Amino acid sequence: MKLKDTIHRDLYKHLFIVALVFLCIFSSAKITGAQMADVFNNLDQMGIFLQRFLSPDWRYIPKIIEPMLKTIQMSVVGTTLGVIFAVPFAFLATTVVTRNFFITTIIRFLMSIIRTIPNLLLAALFVAMFGIGEFTGVLTIAVFTFGMVSQLVYEAIETIDHGPIEAAESVGATKSQIAFWSIAPQISHQIASYSLYAFEVNIRASTILGYVGAGGIGVILNSSLSLMRYDRVSIIILSILVVVITIDWISEIIRKRLV
Repeated sequence: MKLKDTIHRDLYKHLFIVALVFLCIFSSAKITGAQMADVFNNLDQMGIFLQRFLSPDWRYIPKIIEPMLKTIQMSVVGTTLGVIFAVPFAFLATTVVTRNFFITTIIRFLMSIIRTIPNLLLAALFVAMFGIGEFTGVLTIAVFTFGMVSQLVYEAIETIDHGPIEAAESVGATKSQIAFWSIAPQISHQIASYSLYAFEVNIRASTILGYVGAGGIGVILNSSLSLMRYDRVSIIILSILVVVITIDWISEIIRKRLV
């Protein structure tokens, strides 16, 4: 075997790629003003933070139970509302149901706009319109769920078996009857799975909505960070972790039974 046929043949190419990556990192650090020295200069502050963070204030647990329950309630209501509106729009977003390219294009365009808006921006907009509170959080979660689930459902519709649809059309079934009797049964398990997935995501997302006044445990977390009560921050994060793990476990059990 000749040397040029071994890995050394691409050695210069690999070295060039590595050099290019380091150049990009160096340029980015230079432009943004990032200094690695700042990490080492703030070791004392990091030590203070970790000392407080690793000493949770267990007495604070009773005060976070109600905000955590509100966070879960926000996620349940918001996810439910989002799925309720997402499913019919998902049916309209596919030509399998509408047989109308114009309607489908408009619906997909509107859904794409909704999906491009980040959660925190949605929450900030709703806080400006409706004020601070859990209602704003519910609306934010509902809109986010709508954008996510609607896309997943309409993509699932486009992969179904068209045999039942053709059979229903041959006997003169209407579009609504075809959607209800020929399409919905084929994707019902997927809708349930997507709904559970959206709920899991919303539990995690709802914890940071309080930063812009959307209610829930995020408000307590934000205030604890502002007051530098890192012992409370750690107990809040631990409680969120327990809730997320529990919900993931329950969702996994439900998914297995749906299969």
